[in-house]
Amino acid sequence: MEKELLKHIARLMHQADPAASFAFEFWDGDTIRFGGTPQVIMRLKSKICGDQIISKGFLGFGEVYMTGNLEVKGDLGELLRLGLAIDFDRHRLSVRHKLWCCLQALLKRSSRQCAPANIAFHYDLGDDFYAQYLDSTMTYSCAYFTTPDDSLEQAQRNKYEHIARKLMLQADETLLDIGCGWGGMLIYAAEQYGVRCTGNTLSKNQYRYVNRMVKQRGLEGRVTVLYKDYRQLHGVFDKVVSIGMFEHVGKKYFPVFFRSVAQLLKPGGLGLLHTIGKDAPSSRDLWTFKYIFPGSYLPTLAEICRGLSKIGGCVLDVENLRLHYAQTLSKWSENYERNRDQIRDLGDQRLVRCWRLFLNSAMVGFRYGETRLFQVLFSNGLNNALPITRDHLYHA
Repeated sequence: MEKELLKHIARLMHQADPAASFAFEFWDGDTIRFGGTPQVIMRLKSKICGDQIISKGFLGFGEVYMTGNLEVKGDLGELLRLGLAIDFDRHRLSVRHKLWCCLQALLKRSSRQCAPANIAFHYDLGDDFYAQYLDSTMTYSCAYFTTPDDSLEQAQRNKYEHIARKLMLQADETLLDIGCGWGGMLIYAAEQYGVRCTGNTLSKNQYRYVNRMVKQRGLEGRVTVLYKDYRQLHGVFDKVVSIGMFEHVGKKYFPVFFRSVAQLLKPGGLGLLHTIGKDAPSSRDLWTFKYIFPGSYLPTLAEICRGLSKIGGCVLDVENLRLHYAQTLSKWSENYERNRDQIRDLGDQRLVRCWRLFLNSAMVGFRYGETRLFQVLFSNGLNNALPITRDHLYHA
């Protein structure tokens, strides 16, 4: 039964893209092929693999791939693209798995008690791990490609410049970076614009790393990093930015986050929210929630705008950079595969497979699926002293 259902899925994938060339190879030697020489082959080593995929959708696919009981020969991204076209999760989860999902969402919600463990689960794998696929700025968010030939490092610096222009940063202004990561925006704003910067993180690795960079670059009087939850921050800042952190807040805590922003950003001050999101509410990616980003929730643009409106915020500019993130992830994946032996030495083959699947599935989601990357510029109340065109973003 499982094999016939998987063959049915293969036929649906072929119908979604008749030009695609792929094959499924089953545990008993049976094979189903479409097109010419397969660009990708999915090889299931046991009947249990089929059971997992049929009963748990992409969650099951991810789990058997991580164990090595499912092999992918060829382009993993192409297989995921084809699967996305027919939706791996169209099959209903069992009652047991639905209960598991509810329990995980409850246990890993982004409360002040749970948030540190959720962040540590992802970001404290170690700087050595992330250095294998990030660029030298250790920037772990969507880059901005002004030309197709931009290197990853250049594109990340482009992103910081793009944000700085949107925020209209000026020397000696104060900037708060909520969830500052490895400090790339803090360092860029301090060095390029003479801004006095404060950032926070709940990752001990990131906290130590940023402090080292601040000392190495002589920015002690210009950049401060705090090991604190955003709910513990105090002060009033000229500008506020949050890059790739809002995904971790959780829908329940959106009002808390936006109230914090209203208290931290001066009246009329500019803020920018850079976050992965969706156009409309959709089902949670259970594999990513379990193995990559516990406690995460991808907001819709409507939820962001509604949250800002409730604090008196004024939305000034919205940009969707999804194709920039697809390109970023493509470059991360290239680095990852080039350094996979070193990554295996840092963990094991399961770790290598887990993060290979994450990077490829995320890339496919941005390029072909429902995943978006929103940059939302806003002011804390009205600000009538802003340019009425976007010329300042694109001209030196």
